[in-house]
Amino acid sequence: MRAVITVVGKDTVGILAKVSDICAKSNINITEVSQTVMEDMFCMIMMADISASSVEFTKFSDELSKYGEENNLSIHAMHEDIFNSMHRI
Repeated sequence: MRAVITVVGKDTVGILAKVSDICAKSNINITEVSQTVMEDMFCMIMMADISASSVEFTKFSDELSKYGEENNLSIHAMHEDIFNSMHRI
């Protein structure tokens, strides 16, 4: 199973490192990353393999959201099933 993680906010040092650390602590492997900085805005999309995760997906998603709120970032983790369901309708 996979998840898509998006991060948007004012660029600061360590955003990629912290999001990666949260993934690593949950045994979630980041398989692809696309990031850019537009003026002073940081924008990143990650594809992550969650099949070996050591925590429930909702707990992982909540931890990312909490980090985002504490650092004025918009962070969302979306399970692959959401995208699969959208394309079936």
